[in-house]
Amino acid sequence: MASRQICMLVLALLLFGCGGGGGGNDDPPPMVPAPPTDPDAPPFGLQEREPLAALVLPGAANGAGVEVEVTRAFPALGFTQPLFLAGVPGEERLVVLEKGGRMRAFSPADDVASAATILDLSGRVATASEQGLLGLAFDPAFQSNRFIYVHYSLPSGPRRSVIARFTWGPTTDAVDLGSERILLEVEQPFQNHNGGMLAFGPDDFLYIALGDGGSGGDPQDHGQNLATLLGSVLRIDVHPGDPALAYDIPSDNPFRDTAGAQPEIWAYGLRNPWRMSFDRNTGELWLADVGQDAIEEINVVVRGGNYGWRVFEGTEFFANSDNTPPGATFEPPLYEYPHSVGRSVTGGYVYRGARFPDLFGAYVFGDFVTGDVWALRQADGTVEIEHLGNVPQLASFGEDGAGELYIVSLAGTLHRFQAPDPGALPPPAMALSDTGIFSDLATLTPASGLIAYDVQIPFWSDGSTKQRWFGLPDGAAMGFDPSTPWELPVGSVLVKHFEIELADGSLRRLETRLMLHRDAGWEGFTYRWDPDGQDATLLLAREQEAITVAGPDGPLTFDYVYPSRTDCLRCHVPATGAALGFETRQLSREFAFPLASDNQLRTYDHIGLFTSRIGDPTAFDLFPELEDAGEDLERRARAYLHVNCAACHQPQGGTNVALDLRFDTPPAAMAALGEVPQGSDLGIEEARIIAAGAKEASVLWERMRRLDATRMPPVASHRVDSEGVALIGAWIDSLP
Repeated sequence: MASRQICMLVLALLLFGCGGGGGGNDDPPPMVPAPPTDPDAPPFGLQEREPLAALVLPGAANGAGVEVEVTRAFPALGFTQPLFLAGVPGEERLVVLEKGGRMRAFSPADDVASAATILDLSGRVATASEQGLLGLAFDPAFQSNRFIYVHYSLPSGPRRSVIARFTWGPTTDAVDLGSERILLEVEQPFQNHNGGMLAFGPDDFLYIALGDGGSGGDPQDHGQNLATLLGSVLRIDVHPGDPALAYDIPSDNPFRDTAGAQPEIWAYGLRNPWRMSFDRNTGELWLADVGQDAIEEINVVVRGGNYGWRVFEGTEFFANSDNTPPGATFEPPLYEYPHSVGRSVTGGYVYRGARFPDLFGAYVFGDFVTGDVWALRQADGTVEIEHLGNVPQLASFGEDGAGELYIVSLAGTLHRFQAPDPGALPPPAMALSDTGIFSDLATLTPASGLIAYDVQIPFWSDGSTKQRWFGLPDGAAMGFDPSTPWELPVGSVLVKHFEIELADGSLRRLETRLMLHRDAGWEGFTYRWDPDGQDATLLLAREQEAITVAGPDGPLTFDYVYPSRTDCLRCHVPATGAALGFETRQLSREFAFPLASDNQLRTYDHIGLFTSRIGDPTAFDLFPELEDAGEDLERRARAYLHVNCAACHQPQGGTNVALDLRFDTPPAAMAALGEVPQGSDLGIEEARIIAAGAKEASVLWERMRRLDATRMPPVASHRVDSEGVALIGAWIDSLP
């Protein structure tokens, strides 16, 4: 398991909040002064804004021995769903691939403000789920022949992955679309698990990574099937002796002379290889394979190697395969980590640059869901892992001509390493009492500047009840929009406290979670309360505890899970604004403030928490109360799905399922009504994601009723939300 070292940064949020969102250097937006108070108007919940107290806040520290930290690169540049970065051979330029089909180039000056579009395939590339413009490689002789190779998806005729060569014109500084030569096409049965990486090896052959064809659990059993190209790394010679051929098969490919096998295969048994690279010094091929239910893995690929999928997920047995070659042996991963640490590995590079000697020789990789960046080293037969930093939606790593590394965020930004600021960090404040969040821990009295609030519809969390507070750095304000999540400034802190009523009627303090908005994005931390309820301790990993509550048929015992940082970031993703609940339909409601009961938006507006005046808060829509039978059934059901499901299930929500469960999405655009499940059908005959008029045939409803690995939501669901199940079931049955 990856080691994680947690330290504390003692910061007044006034200083912590300097800079604009996403790591920029702009000043925070000014607060808007309130207009004169109407003496006849109802009282406000708060009359003025208190300064935010200096707090001791948790932070992710570097592992010992690696003196680097992650920072934003080229802050004036923005991209649309970037997936890959590379240096242009022989030039001081970098290129970025965008999922939608564009390749853009720029000079790597710190203040660069624009990137030229060199290749545009956006008119033809499929982008649903994990499809898109996925991979790029420069020909070993690029400086003379100007050949580039790309891996992209086509949506129909049939759905397929395409490996094509183009010519980048030296005089036009653009790729000539008419120069395309298709080398290879591979039919894809589903929209996910495309793989996508292209890389030339030290032998000058092109290596191609392909996933198992998609859905979940390799239902067509491709991983072990040498008769298909799916679930494999391919190796081809793109400079054939006969120029009429698209490519040659190298003479030493391991299955070239194997009856029934595809001769292009170099290695197989892969689920979804998401990024591979060659070590510049040793020539070793490193590959990250995304796991199914439990394990993410890093492999060093060898000729003819079988990496186990779907028989094995990592080193754990997964399922039998009818296609496993007789006498096959499986190559175990060099390193694996469980889903309590991360949920979607992103492969990187062995660092061979010159700027960071302490990092030299380490394999740098990360996780898309958590954003964590790690360095892996091998020493004396063991593997050591060091945590380097965090980048939200970590889609890829990239390498320039000198071997320096960049990190690509699907959210649109680029990042790189820099030397850390000098100075020793203070000792860690492992106790909640040492953070200063509460001025009185016994009564949960918040520190100055933290404002209590509530939401219209709480996220289901195994039946626990919650109290909430938020704070903005002094001088900063929130961006307001009536229909989209609000933008909270860098330096904001969110606090959520969980309690539960036990079977004996007593109230038990469980945990207090913090969400912190830093330059690199949002980070989550959990403090677990001690059994006596006097203080809480910072968790370094996920923990669980058997809790007994009152059930419909007597006492009910279930495993309550205290989330890790990984678990927090599974739901708090950039697509949602990361600060879940901070949207108008959740907060435009009455709340008992210290001075008076008032509409929360009205009070926030009065004390200047928004960047502009918002007008009459009662003019804005509010989610219906779920239990109010007088409210429209569809509005109640859609509101439930928005709160409990849409954090993940929306465009750029962090899942590989094309599903949009946001409240405002028209039913026809949800990609759910009448749609065949992209993953498992759960054994339901004629299953649909949502089968109108038939909840029993609806995978969405069935997942809500389960407590196994197929349950939804995948966190905070160790008890079934029976009221939510009944609501969604009634809505599905009502659909025509």
